[in-house]
Amino acid sequence: MAADTARPLTLRDVSEASGVSEMTVSRVLRNRGDVSDATRARVLAAAKELGYVPNKIAGALASSRVNLVAVIIPSLSNMVFPEVLTGINQVLEDTELQPVVGVTDYLPEKEEKVLYEMLSWRPSGVIIAGLEHTEAARAMLDAAGIPVVEIMDTDGKPVDAMVGISHRRAGREMAKAILKAGYEHIGFMGTKMPLDHRARKRFEGFTEVLAKNGVEIEDRDFYSGGSALAKGREMTQTMLERSPELDFLYYSNDMIGAGGLLYLLEQGVDIPGQIGLAGFNDVELLQGLPRQLATMDACRLEIGRAAAQIISARLEDPEQEVETRITLTPKISYGDTLKRR
Repeated sequence: MAADTARPLTLRDVSEASGVSEMTVSRVLRNRGDVSDATRARVLAAAKELGYVPNKIAGALASSRVNLVAVIIPSLSNMVFPEVLTGINQVLEDTELQPVVGVTDYLPEKEEKVLYEMLSWRPSGVIIAGLEHTEAARAMLDAAGIPVVEIMDTDGKPVDAMVGISHRRAGREMAKAILKAGYEHIGFMGTKMPLDHRARKRFEGFTEVLAKNGVEIEDRDFYSGGSALAKGREMTQTMLERSPELDFLYYSNDMIGAGGLLYLLEQGVDIPGQIGLAGFNDVELLQGLPRQLATMDACRLEIGRAAAQIISARLEDPEQEVETRITLTPKISYGDTLKRR
C-alpha cells in the first residue's frame, strides 16, 4: 500500500490489537500509571507490530503534521551523503518544508530508533537511505501515512517510492570495463559488507560478470572504521605483498582507492600498465590527486533532488501522478588508472 494514502494509526488501533482500553494504552506508551508488566508487554508488542508511533505534539490532533522532512542517512563522515543532502535542500528551500537529519551509523537497530523518534514528531515526509530495514522499521514506514522515499538503491522493493541507482548493474559495468581492458588477476578491497548493503550488491554484480568470463577474485580484504585513505594504503600494500601477481585492484569506494593509488605512486608502479585501479562514487575532492582514479558516479546530487521533488509534489497535490520508481544511470570515468580498448 502506498504510504501517502494510508490512514495514520491511532491509540484505538493499538487498543483493539492488544485487547485493552485506550486509556491503558496511553498510560503504557507515556510510561505513566499503574499497569501490570504483562499488560505493558502486550501493548508494546502490539504497537511495535502495527508500526504505531505516539504523537509528541502536545494537544494536537492525531492527523497533525509539521513542516519537517525526516532525512535518515547512515553517515555524515562519508562524503557521499552531504552531496545528497545538498540536492534535498536545493529543492526544499523553495517550499515551507525543512529537512531534519538523523544518522544511523549503518546499524539497523539504530535506524529503527532514529526513525521512531523522528516519526513521533509527525513529519510531512521521510527520505531514508537504502531498501533494507528491520521488520519494525518497515512497519513504521508503512503505517506513517506520509510520503516515504528510499534513496541510493533500486535493487529491491520499496515501501512507497525509491530513487537511486542499481548497484548490481554498477558492479557489472565496472567488471566489463576491466575485462575489456585485458586485466585478469583481480583483487578487491572494501567495507565490511554486512553493514553496507549497496557495496555488497556492487560486489555481487562485479563477481557475477567475472564468473561468466571465467575469472575469479584472487584476493580480497575488508575494513571498518578509521581513515579510509590510510586503510587504502595499508590494505593495498598488504594485498600486493601477499598476491604480487595481481594486475587490477577494485575498491568499493574512492577514498580507499585513493589511498591505494598514493601508495603505488610512491612505489613507482606503472599505472595502469602494471596495475590498474578503480573505485566508486566519483568524489570531487579527489580530483586534485596526481592521477585521476577510475571511478563511477553514484548520481548523489540528482538522487537528493529527485527524492525531495517526490515529497514536495505529493504533499502539494496528493492526487497528481508522480513517478515513484526512479533509477538513474551512472557512467564510468576511466581517469588515468584504467586502460581503454
